[in-house]
Amino acid sequence: MAPESLITDLTHGIGPQDVVHGAIALANALPYTEPGIHLALIDPGVGTARRAIAARVADEDRVLVGPDNGLLSLVASDFGGFTEAVDISGSAYALPSRSMTFEGRDLFAPVTAYLAGNAPLAAVGTEIPVESIAFLQLPEPVIIDNRITAQVLYADSFGNLALNLNGGGAADDLLRPGVRVLVETRQRSFRAPVVSVFAEVDPGSPLIYHDSSGRLAIAVNFGNAATQFGLSRGDELHLSPQP
Repeated sequence: MAPESLITDLTHGIGPQDVVHGAIALANALPYTEPGIHLALIDPGVGTARRAIAARVADEDRVLVGPDNGLLSLVASDFGGFTEAVDISGSAYALPSRSMTFEGRDLFAPVTAYLAGNAPLAAVGTEIPVESIAFLQLPEPVIIDNRITAQVLYADSFGNLALNLNGGGAADDLLRPGVRVLVETRQRSFRAPVVSVFAEVDPGSPLIYHDSSGRLAIAVNFGNAATQFGLSRGDELHLSPQP
């Protein structure tokens, strides 16, 4: 449908149904890509009434295609928000025979291909208000008396646990490199130092570090923090710097 298009595959490494991790990964990656048509698919609501959308952002010539479940919202905010959007659920550019459970193949990919071939946005779907697009609301940390209440946003393929603590925030003043931290979860508690690199602790030891996107995360050197501490997306924990 668009044989001259250059296709860049960003990742297939997001956990199943993990819309939050996908949205964060997309927001981290797209500023380093060429403008174009960007297809993102993490779609636990496939076959339901959730919309399939294509939407243009304000900054640069970029169109985002994907399910209307918040997956596209974080990166859209980084590019000035949506300026134009269409519902492609009933698009004439979908394959004639569609599976209810494989819309990535039958709907999203064909529509993306037509857009890559310079089809106008209005031609592939029905106009919708940009204000109606679903937006993710990431949980905010709470800091009271030097005790930080945070949540796990996702676990990566190594079992490292990304927290809802961005670099540069108030938590950075408490969780400085070299500080030891008491981490309390529903099941257990443990202590971990804030380090710059994993090798600053012994193999099998926990640590807190800034990941590649600047987010604070919990890891185990040569281990899997998600498995070792029984933590996953949405779990709450408390971090208290120790004197």
